[in-house]
Amino acid sequence: MTPISLPFVKMNGAGNDFVVVNALEQPFAPTPDQVRAICDRQTGQGCDQLIALEPSDTADAFMRVWNADGGAVQTCGNALRCVGWILMMSDQRQSATIDTLGGLTTARLQQDGAITVDMGEPRLAWDQIPLAEEMDTRGIELQVGPIDAPVLHTPGAVSMGNPHVVFFMDHAPDDGFVRGTGSLVEHHPLFPEGVNVGFAHVIDRDHIRLRVWERGAGLTRACGTGACAALVAAVRRCLTDRHAAIDVDGGRLRIEWKEDTGHVLMTGPVEIERTGMLTL
Repeated sequence: MTPISLPFVKMNGAGNDFVVVNALEQPFAPTPDQVRAICDRQTGQGCDQLIALEPSDTADAFMRVWNADGGAVQTCGNALRCVGWILMMSDQRQSATIDTLGGLTTARLQQDGAITVDMGEPRLAWDQIPLAEEMDTRGIELQVGPIDAPVLHTPGAVSMGNPHVVFFMDHAPDDGFVRGTGSLVEHHPLFPEGVNVGFAHVIDRDHIRLRVWERGAGLTRACGTGACAALVAAVRRCLTDRHAAIDVDGGRLRIEWKEDTGHVLMTGPVEIERTGMLTL
């Protein structure tokens, strides 16, 4: 097979980092092994997710997403902001539309340089997450630890184009707790497609500290859809207002769940780390 070379941009959104490949004019279909090799932080380019920009008939571009474990996923909120920035800067626009397996979204440039993406309406029904059985997604029947004294229990469940559970805690857990608990819950039988696992500490009505174990990627410095899911889950439990700052390991995201449209808006920074050519 003849090797192909494609340009890429290494970017991050609040620390959540990506290799974004320009596949608008040349097909890019890496195998799971190739995805893992590209994402490897020791021998590859090193990133949480690999992103391909592809042509679209309904948007400015289609964004395809692979996690570091080689698996394809529906969408990624921080990647949407990075891709939105690329598309807007390419011809000096103030907005861009991006299609994904999780649905269509719009990215907008703010005056301070931050990027806002409309993540659409959260999906809250049990079969939209999806869960393996019917239950109230405000607090699902799941616990970690002994039956009579669980360490964590009844997380909220939300889909933002990908599945999330959010545990509410009275502190931000350490790395070991996030890795141990997150890897356990990610593959629980209750989640037929796996799940992203958030650990949220509500500091105030407009302020949440969040750590996330990302499905297929592990402990991440930021998860945009996870931040959206955390706010939605908190609002549904009457823990916060509909607009909050979400502090993640890599920085701060601003999330708003609009009452009039039901859409979730996510705003945050983007950063270019380097550019290069990727050869398969």
